[in-house]
Amino acid sequence: MSKIKETSTNFANKQALADECPEVYAANIIGGQWAIVICSWLINGKLRFGELKKRLPNITERMLTLQLRKLEENKIITRTVYAEVPPRVEYELTPIGYELKPIIKLLESWGEKHKALDEEKQPAI
Repeated sequence: MSKIKETSTNFANKQALADECPEVYAANIIGGQWAIVICSWLINGKLRFGELKKRLPNITERMLTLQLRKLEENKIITRTVYAEVPPRVEYELTPIGYELKPIIKLLESWGEKHKALDEEKQPAI
């Protein structure tokens, strides 16, 4: 995963846009295919790392770890470590993370409609 250098013009432009535009700020936090899917699964309640991995079979463990850290850093999810042997770690949405539920449902609905339109345009084989 490439990271934009904080000294680059691209970073400065992205930062300025996010500072001015709350929609861009929000998209930077939950943008990308994995963040939305992780939040979609966590809407239904707490999950452990292995449970998330099973629900997202195409994500690498490294990418899942990076995405969970980013979501935690942005206060969308919380990570709870239980003092057990073996240790148990659970992830869940924070209150502000749960506020994404209607947004995710609207994205789901929009995606279904757009996909249907896109499939109508496909030539018959």
